[in-house]
Amino acid sequence: MDMISQAISSLRVGRGTVRRFRQSGSWGMRYSGLTGSGFHVVLRGSGWLIAADAPPVALQPGDAVLITSGADHGLSHAPCALRGLPQVVLSLDQPVSGSADFEFLCGAYRLDHGQVHPYLGAMPDLLVVSPDYERFPALRSVVSLLDDDASQAQTGTDVSRSAVLDLMLVHVLRQWMEDEGSKGLPAMSDPAIAAVLRTIHNSPQTQWTASRLGETVGMSRVTFTRRFASVVGKPPMTYLRDWRLGCAARLLRETDASLAAIARQIGYSTEFAFAGAFRREYGVSPGRFRQVHKAQHQQSGRR
Repeated sequence: MDMISQAISSLRVGRGTVRRFRQSGSWGMRYSGLTGSGFHVVLRGSGWLIAADAPPVALQPGDAVLITSGADHGLSHAPCALRGLPQVVLSLDQPVSGSADFEFLCGAYRLDHGQVHPYLGAMPDLLVVSPDYERFPALRSVVSLLDDDASQAQTGTDVSRSAVLDLMLVHVLRQWMEDEGSKGLPAMSDPAIAAVLRTIHNSPQTQWTASRLGETVGMSRVTFTRRFASVVGKPPMTYLRDWRLGCAARLLRETDASLAAIARQIGYSTEFAFAGAFRREYGVSPGRFRQVHKAQHQQSGRR
């Protein structure tokens, strides 16, 4: 199963953002409170990655930092303690001309609801990759596209941004996993549970029960439920519900499919049942969720 694709696809429920930051002199910033996944890419100069419980890591041009599941961290001109850095202010008015000592891109999928995919959650909180453009030449082009996206607003940016964010995450994860080998793979490698996850992801519309899911891998309901929760971090039916509603949120953001069609596609017998479950999870009706996304898209297109 291509877990990277599944994990990154699940992030598209959230809002994709890309910013370019430029710093000179003595500088530092702390990123905290992110629910989602993101990255930094150094474009110019040198700096330091600051973590709460690990030594500072030197960063050079081209280095990419992947934040797999929203861990608090910071960037600074020199090694320091994370708690001493000021919280970053995300502004749309970053200057785009002139040069600075340190320039970097910051991209993220911010999840207003839910959690990152368990595959990402099982990885280290912060990954640092020095891109190998000989093995992964496409990565250079992806960074260039991200830089263009952060520097100027153009028609279609909202759509292209998600695609380029996906590509960046995929390429960085792919190189990291190739560099690390088998030791880089997340601990969520239980073959039976991986098979069940594939079944859920491929067929969310099926009327699954814990017993039926357990039967697909030859386990009793009790044994399967206990094993699934131990590996994934939540009971199988909770995971199934969250995956279905995450799929629905992506369809609401990315398609014009009717609510009834989306309900059928993710396994709800009626539009009413789907709408009630969606409201309980996201705090708004599916229709309102779609309207808010369209409004954000239109606002982004006017910038």
